Amino acid sequence: MSLTKSLRMAVAALAVGALSLTACSQGTPTDSSSPQPAAGGSSSSAGGGQQGGQLLGIVSITATDSNNARVIAGATEAAEAAGWKVEVVDAQGNADTANAAIRNFVSKKAGAIFDLVFPVSSLGAGLQAAKDAKIPVATWGGGLGDGVVMTTGDGGPFAEPATQAMLDELGDSGSVLALTYRGGQVCRDREAVFDEMLADHPDIKITKSEVTIPGFLQDGARHATAWLAAHPAGSEKLAIWGCWEDPTLGAISALQQQGRDDVLTYGINGSSTAIKAVQDGTLTATVYEDGKGEGAKMFEVVQEAIQAGDSWEQQTLDVPGVLVTADTVDDFLKEHPEALQ
Repeated sequence: MSLTKSLRMAVAALAVGALSLTACSQGTPTDSSSPQPAAGGSSSSAGGGQQGGQLLGIVSITATDSNNARVIAGATEAAEAAGWKVEVVDAQGNADTANAAIRNFVSKKAGAIFDLVFPVSSLGAGLQAAKDAKIPVATWGGGLGDGVVMTTGDGGPFAEPATQAMLDELGDSGSVLALTYRGGQVCRDREAVFDEMLADHPDIKITKSEVTIPGFLQDGARHATAWLAAHPAGSEKLAIWGCWEDPTLGAISALQQQGRDDVLTYGINGSSTAIKAVQDGTLTATVYEDGKGEGAKMFEVVQEAIQAGDSWEQQTLDVPGVLVTADTVDDFLKEHPEALQ
């Protein structure tokens, strides 16, 4: 199978999975009228309006992204094992939708609410409603704020290995297309790390293009097509960097349409599609993140916060990323076979 056909099949699979997940996230809300006590729950002031909290509300910036889906899966599995019900809202990158979803979960007297990626600075109304109702909120990459009991540190640190790998290949000069997204805290933090690391390499020219949610695959291809027109093959060392790998996968489709194999490509999150792209040589490197494990850990920590009540102190859960390249992918998959699922 050619590299072009392999990537097209991978991107098509990603799109089909996205549509399926979106359909699931927009289903009929779970009936929470009959509370079920949660394992380890309590009636402390951090536990919301119900004994122990039987509903976990998850608000995702895009439930169609593979790593968001992994976090949702991990949190759902852990919550359901503890006797909780779970509802997911795909806010599709819209902070107003996210705020409305949080307020809706407050009205349902949820036991806890998870925010995936939206910066706490864009969720003022929702977070205030949750705080007033004494419902704990946890964020995945959204940062800490008033009423937030924990967050994950998967933003900036995950950008370091991918960016360093790119710099090791480029050396002191070249041109980079950086595909950014400023609507989410994770990508903001990763872009800040990218900027800091590239500041020490003034001869590397940077073009930044922001993608949208939804539409990141198409945007990646569109931005790459325009950038490639100004950067012909053989002109200099070239690379495309994405604050997560899906926009980069979109850019790779543009590379293949133009028969360009001279551009290095980098992403972050380590979706199954990205790992397969590293295997077939179309993606230079990605950084794997165990999103499912993070989702389960978030629920565990929130239960601890509920039990602790007012004595709880905010936490940041640090999860290391793993750089995956053509040289390391086989050994990586022996250790993490779940990465291809």
